[in-house]
Amino acid sequence: RHPLATFFHLFFRVSAIVTYLFCDWFSNSFVACFVTILLLLSFDFWSVKNVTGRLLVGLRWWNQIDEDGKSHWVFEAKRVPTIAASTEAEARIFWLGLIICPVIWTMFFFSTLFSLKLKWLALVIAGISLQTANLYGYIHCKLGGPKTISRVTSRLFGTADVPKRPSRRISEGGTEEHGKTGTR
Repeated sequence: RHPLATFFHLFFRVSAIVTYLFCDWFSNSFVACFVTILLLLSFDFWSVKNVTGRLLVGLRWWNQIDEDGKSHWVFEAKRVPTIAASTEAEARIFWLGLIICPVIWTMFFFSTLFSLKLKWLALVIAGISLQTANLYGYIHCKLGGPKTISRVTSRLFGTADVPKRPSRRISEGGTEEHGKTGTR
């Protein structure tokens, strides 16, 4: 059991949202509110990516740069044969927090946009970006990386069974050419 990790998984997320909602009541300084919320979002991103994901669900992801300077994303999932009831509850809390908070920040985006409070727009976009980056990374971990995700989506939309046919192009002389187009 990891009650401290579960607490901090939700603490920074909820604190950033509550601070965003009620910051104007306690401070007239836009900069102080902006910096406080951005720090809470950053603490949340770091703690979820580096601590709570590993402890609560056994997943982690990171970016690795090889000797050639190419960036590679690594998604790992620890295989645990049995899950106790307490860790199942922690995993449920982890996923609910990971999914619900980006939805809330997206609602903040639309409310900020429609109420024309454009000075808050950068902060809300940062909130969406940090929250969805973790969600995206952990979904990749859970499903087994990009190859598995493409297989799942192709099964979902039924595109895997569609045969690929050669494309057609009509040349300037009006004759039809078959094969690859637009590639060299």
